[in-house]
Amino acid sequence: MEDNQYAHFITNQLIETWSEISKQLLQQPDKLTRCHLELWKDYQELLQHLTDNVISIDKRFTGKAWQEQILFNFIQRAYFLLTTHIDNLIKNSSGNNKESAKKLHFFAKQFLDSIAPTNFISTNPEIITRTIETQGKNLVNGLKQFLNDIKQNNGQWLTPSVNLTSFEIGKNIACTPGKIVFQNDLIQLIQYNVTAKKTYKHPLLIIPPWINKYYILDLQQENSLVKWLVDQGFLVFMISWVNPETAHREKQFSHYLIEGPIAALKIIQEITNQPQVNVLGYCIGGTLLSCMLAYLAKKNNHSIRSATFLTTLIDFSEPGDLGVFIGDKQINELEKHMQPKGYLDGHVMAAVFNALRANDLIWSSFITTYLKGQKPKPLDLLYWNYDSTNIPEKVHSFYLRNMYLNNKLIHPNQLKLADEYIDLNKITTPCYFLATKDDHIIPWASCYKSSLLLSGPVRFVLASSGHVAGVVNHPGKNKYGFWTYSKRPLDPESYLKNATFHEGSWWPHWINWLKPYAGRLINTKHANARKNYIIEDAPGSYVKKRLITI
Repeated sequence: MEDNQYAHFITNQLIETWSEISKQLLQQPDKLTRCHLELWKDYQELLQHLTDNVISIDKRFTGKAWQEQILFNFIQRAYFLLTTHIDNLIKNSSGNNKESAKKLHFFAKQFLDSIAPTNFISTNPEIITRTIETQGKNLVNGLKQFLNDIKQNNGQWLTPSVNLTSFEIGKNIACTPGKIVFQNDLIQLIQYNVTAKKTYKHPLLIIPPWINKYYILDLQQENSLVKWLVDQGFLVFMISWVNPETAHREKQFSHYLIEGPIAALKIIQEITNQPQVNVLGYCIGGTLLSCMLAYLAKKNNHSIRSATFLTTLIDFSEPGDLGVFIGDKQINELEKHMQPKGYLDGHVMAAVFNALRANDLIWSSFITTYLKGQKPKPLDLLYWNYDSTNIPEKVHSFYLRNMYLNNKLIHPNQLKLADEYIDLNKITTPCYFLATKDDHIIPWASCYKSSLLLSGPVRFVLASSGHVAGVVNHPGKNKYGFWTYSKRPLDPESYLKNATFHEGSWWPHWINWLKPYAGRLINTKHANARKNYIIEDAPGSYVKKRLITI
């Protein structure tokens, strides 16, 4: 894609959607007039109650000045009136066109988030105070950082600053010891060193998403799922996906299946002399795991002992806000943009995900870095989020068209992978599904519906928090919680209504489910990587390839 690629892509969708809604508005002038009159009436009422102290629950407006100073309390209340008015306007004008309304709601939220009074010097009391106290140094420092970000990102502004110098892959992030025991042009396979005196007989293979780096599951030692697993006695293998270049343009989704987890499975069986392996898939890695299970079932291959799906979509009928970006026209345009390089630039995908949580991932950092003039804090999660990966053109196009657009995965024998048409109904492997309640990428209800598609025994668990924080929740932190329910009603809300809430991390609950499939504990003497398989030390070279040089 050319410069300003993401903005161009979004603008086209916005114009198209707004045109559809505008036509309906012009056909209903009475509704438009009524909405404007209601807004005017609400503003008049606001002015009449100017001295009322209204406390906002929005975390952007929790500072004292927003509550105690009349001017700033008025500004935030006026802002919320505007957001409510625009929301009602879209609802009243969209008619039966739910898809257009959903898109316009999303884009309207992006606009409204961007014009929030917290994002401007003159309407944010905290910034005004700080500017006076520092004699404007905060703004000077913020401008310097902004220019530095532009320079670092090759002339583009992507997202506010991330502290990139406080972490080094293999040193203080992605640093659980292990060896690379296999590689091809798509993956490196990590075998982690065992730390317990005894290990479970059946190894665990983890399939991370290829749209991000694998080390979201191996951040720092105090929050690493991998470190915690090896300490619990599990022999863990991890796929580390290549960061694709133009040379990978011919790679297809089937290649990611065969040369990814299936190739890894064969090597693990060879190294450990164990015919059966437990497998975990996270996000899009979970979708690939479902394809793998169906593919192996078609081959009458029972190599997978159990499967764990973390925040995974299999049924794409209700994809959430990501669906805003999916349509035949949008995909056609995206394919045209990918064609010259043969891949989707990782920054585009990162921008899409950031837009889904703009207040947290864009504007909060914008205020801290550029308006307050503070240096970004060293946060491992933000470092990982910034470390984007490209996606091969044919892989991405296949995934968008066959999964999101046409939802072929849920229909028997509609999706062909390698040499087989797959059928999810053939999957009888015991499965554990985890969804997160505030997931902005994969709605938990859609994840729940996906869990109902498989024929084998399924355990579904709903965790607190979001797509990443709800998953990466070390028991030692004693944060959040999760819901469990032994039955599987068809309606997700019925599940939640009857579920029992448990404090803390879901990790121990999952381990208790996994242990029966992990087999007996055996001596760890021969559990570490065998010399004739070792290529290099973990985390390997694939994960270190970045889109931007620090």
